[in-house]
Amino acid sequence: MSVQSDKWIKKMAKEYGMISPFEDEQVRENKISYGTSSYGYDARVSSEFKIFTNVNSEIVDPKNFKPTSFVSKTGPECIIPPNSFVLASTVEKFKIPEDVLVICLGKSTYARCGIIVNVTPLEPGWIGHVTLEFSNTTPLPAKIYANEGVAQFIFLKGNERPEITYADRKGKYMEQENKVTLPKV
Repeated sequence: MSVQSDKWIKKMAKEYGMISPFEDEQVRENKISYGTSSYGYDARVSSEFKIFTNVNSEIVDPKNFKPTSFVSKTGPECIIPPNSFVLASTVEKFKIPEDVLVICLGKSTYARCGIIVNVTPLEPGWIGHVTLEFSNTTPLPAKIYANEGVAQFIFLKGNERPEITYADRKGKYMEQENKVTLPKV
């Protein structure tokens, strides 16, 4: 596997529709940066947030997840409660080529504030808006900003197409739209 450069990312975004909307340069403009970087793409978070709450004293169960465990909020920013988390989605829609695996890492600006971004790998053939998880590891409220950069996606090109892609097996998180997708079994 090899890490793909900005040249490859730009080509795939334009010719294959791998990232949409796409910024082929880093955009800063007094914002947390987003767009193409040397060996990755910094994606933005949308303005819809699901803030975890324990007001109903539910058990967090991935096989029987209760949507009432979240409070919905739409706006230009989101406050993450201390020692809690928020779900959101990317502004960008991704269409992953069949011979590529994508890993995601949080941006250092948020990491330096105790905010961790968690995303599982985007598998070959996967299409959709990415659901992001933000953990506030601090004992204080923490803020994230909608429509600004939150995580870098790194594209790893495999030596060949796998026998079965995410699309082939009709994965349960395929074609996520620009909204938060809760756990499914």
